[in-house]
Amino acid sequence: MGLDKQNILDATNNGYDVFKHFLGSRMQGTGKAFKSPFYEDTKASCYVFFDKRSRMYKFKDFGDAEYSGDCFFFVGKIFGLACEHKDEFVKILRIINQELSLALETTSQKIDQLVDESTGMLSRASELPSIHEGFETAQNELPLKVKAFTPVELAFWKQYGVTKEDLDRFSVVSVASYQGIGKTGNRYEFVSTDTEPIFGYQSIRFTKLYRPFSKPRFLFTGEKTEQYVFGKEQLPIRGDILFFTGGEKDVITLSAHGFNAVSMNSETAHIPKNLLRAFSFRFKHLVLLYDVDETGLKSMESLKHQYKAFNLKSLRLPLSGEKDQKDVSDFFALGHTGDDLRMLFREMLDFAYEDSMAIMRTCEIDFSRPPVEPEPLIKINDVTVGAPGNIMCVAGSEGSGKTNFLGGILSGSIKPEGLDIDTLGTMVRENNNGQGVLLYDTEQSEYQLYKNLTYIVNRSTLKRPPSWFKAFCLVGISRAERMKLIMESMDKYFYQFGGIHMVVIDGIGDLLPGVNEEEGSVALIEELIRIAAIYNTVVVCVLHMAPSGMKLRGHLGSEVQRKAAGILLIEKDENTDSSLIKALKVRDGSPLDVPIMEFGWNKEKGRHEFFGEKSPKETVKRNSVDLKALAKELYGEKRSMSSKDLGKLISQHLEIKERMARNYINYMKEHGILEKSTQFPGFYTLVDNQ
Repeated sequence: MGLDKQNILDATNNGYDVFKHFLGSRMQGTGKAFKSPFYEDTKASCYVFFDKRSRMYKFKDFGDAEYSGDCFFFVGKIFGLACEHKDEFVKILRIINQELSLALETTSQKIDQLVDESTGMLSRASELPSIHEGFETAQNELPLKVKAFTPVELAFWKQYGVTKEDLDRFSVVSVASYQGIGKTGNRYEFVSTDTEPIFGYQSIRFTKLYRPFSKPRFLFTGEKTEQYVFGKEQLPIRGDILFFTGGEKDVITLSAHGFNAVSMNSETAHIPKNLLRAFSFRFKHLVLLYDVDETGLKSMESLKHQYKAFNLKSLRLPLSGEKDQKDVSDFFALGHTGDDLRMLFREMLDFAYEDSMAIMRTCEIDFSRPPVEPEPLIKINDVTVGAPGNIMCVAGSEGSGKTNFLGGILSGSIKPEGLDIDTLGTMVRENNNGQGVLLYDTEQSEYQLYKNLTYIVNRSTLKRPPSWFKAFCLVGISRAERMKLIMESMDKYFYQFGGIHMVVIDGIGDLLPGVNEEEGSVALIEELIRIAAIYNTVVVCVLHMAPSGMKLRGHLGSEVQRKAAGILLIEKDENTDSSLIKALKVRDGSPLDVPIMEFGWNKEKGRHEFFGEKSPKETVKRNSVDLKALAKELYGEKRSMSSKDLGKLISQHLEIKERMARNYINYMKEHGILEKSTQFPGFYTLVDNQ
C-alpha cells in the first residue's frame, strides 16, 4: 500500500484508532469530555469528534485551542514534531505505522528510512562500533535477575539525597546477577555484592546496567533502538527549569531535590532539534549541567553554540573537577542543598541579564526617593484627564465639535497669566514659563486651520499668538514622513522653549497607512507615550469613534483605549445643536461619575461657549442609552450571561480593565438594564422593555 497520509487514515478508521491508541482509557469514545494529556487540566474540556468536512476524526481542546488538530498533529505534539516540516511529517507517519503495527511501508520506504537513519558511511559488520562509544553492548542469554535493595545499596543513593521512592519512580532496580556474551563469544557473569553493586535503569526494550565501583561501569542489555532520553517520562507538562545532565544518576538526584532533568546518556551525545523544540515550548529555561572536567565544560560550550536558537544556558558548578567533585550528584553529596543550586542558577541569570538589569535599575521605583507627583495639565470637573507623561484622547464623529473643543483647551494653554477665560468646561494649567505649545493637524486645509486658530487666539484675549505657540498643517505631507517631522520638530522646540507644555495631534490615524494596522498602531502609541514621558508633557490625540459609540476605531483605537490616561467623547446632542462632552476613560475613578457637559455656538459673541453640566437625570439617561446599546451588542442572541463572562466581554470590547467592567455591570443593574436570572444563580438577563 505504501506509507502516506491517506493510507494511514484508511487503516485507522479515519484516525480514530490513532487517538484511541495514544489516549488509552482516557478516551471513552467520541463526544465525551476528558482532561488534556498535554498539561495539568483541571476541567475535562477535550473531545475527539468526527469532522464531516475533512472526513477524519479530530482532537479539540476547548481549554487551549493550540492543542486542537487531526491525528497527525496530535502525534506530532506528543513527540515534538511539526506537521508543516516535511521531514518531521514523515517521522510522524512512521511513528503511527510502528506504534499501531500497520505494516504500511513498502520495501523502498523501509530502505529510505534506513538511509535516513544511517551516517551515510558503509562499514563491515565486524567493524561496527558498540551501541555507544565508551559502553559495552551485551548479548544476554538469560533475563536479568533482580532483588530487593540492600541497606548498603540504599545508603549509596542516600548520600545524594535519593530515596527508595525516587528509585521506584525512575524504574531503577537492584540487579542480583547478569549473564552475557562478550564480543569474542566468551560467556561472563556479573554478580552484585555490597562492594560492587549493580543497578539497572529500565527502559521499554532494554536495560542499562550501572556498576558504580566496577569496570566496565555501564552495559546495555536488550534492544536499544529508540532515542535514549532518561527522565523524559517523569517530567511535568510545564516547568521553569529543565537541566540536561551527563548521566542517569544526576537526573535522579536532581529530581530528588525538586528539579526537572533529563540525560542524553552522555555529555557528548547529540540532542535532537525536535526534542529541544518540544522542551523549549514546555520549559522556560533549558540549562546544561555537565561535569566540570574538560569533557563536560567543552561539551557545554559546543552545545550552546550549536543550539543558539534555543537559548541554551550552561551552569558551571563550583567543584574542583577531581573524581569525587565533578557532577551535580557530588555537589549534593558534599552537603549542598537545593537552595544552593537555585542560588547558583540565579547568579547565572544575573550574569546573563546584566545589561538588561542595568537598564531596569534606572526604571525601578525608589521608595526612599519617591517621584514628584505631576501636576494635572487638563481637568474636567476636578477629575484629571491629562497629566504630564501621558497621552490623552479626544474622540468623536465628523462634525461633532472635536476641533472646537480642542480650541478651548489650546486657548487655555496660551492665555495671559492670571486671566480667567472660557475653556469650554476644561481647566487647563497655565503655561507660566512660556514652554512650547504645539499643534499638528493632518485633516484640515491650511485656510481652515488658520480660521480655527484665529478663534483660539481671540478666545485667549490675545491679538497675536505667542512665539512659543506653533501650529502646522500636515495635509500636504505624505503619511510616511509625518511622524518623522513631528518627532524632530518636537525635539527642536523642546530645547528652544525650555520644555513643551502641551502637544496636540489632530488626526493621529493619518500617521499610519490605516487604523487597522496592528504592528504600526502599537509602535505609534508606544512612541507617543515615550516622548510624553521624556518631555514631561501631555500628548493630546484626536481620533474618530467606531459606529458603536463607545469604542475607538480599529487597532489604533484599541491601543489608545488601553494606554491613554483619559478619553473624552465629543458628540452632538440629538435635541439641540450643541455638543456634549462625555468621559469614556479616566485614570482615577469611574467615567460614569463624571457628569456630561455641554457647549455650543453663541451667535451674539461669535464663538462657542460652555453651557454647563447636564442635569444628573439627563446624565443617567444618556449613560443608560449607551450601556443598553452596548449590552444588546454583547448579548446578541443569548438569553442570559454570567457576571464573569459579561465582565470579560465588556473588558475586551472596550479595552478596559475588568475592575472598570464590573462598574459598568453594577451601573446596568442599578438602572434596570440588567436583572438577575431567576433560573441560574450569578447570571444576568437583558431587560427587554427598554
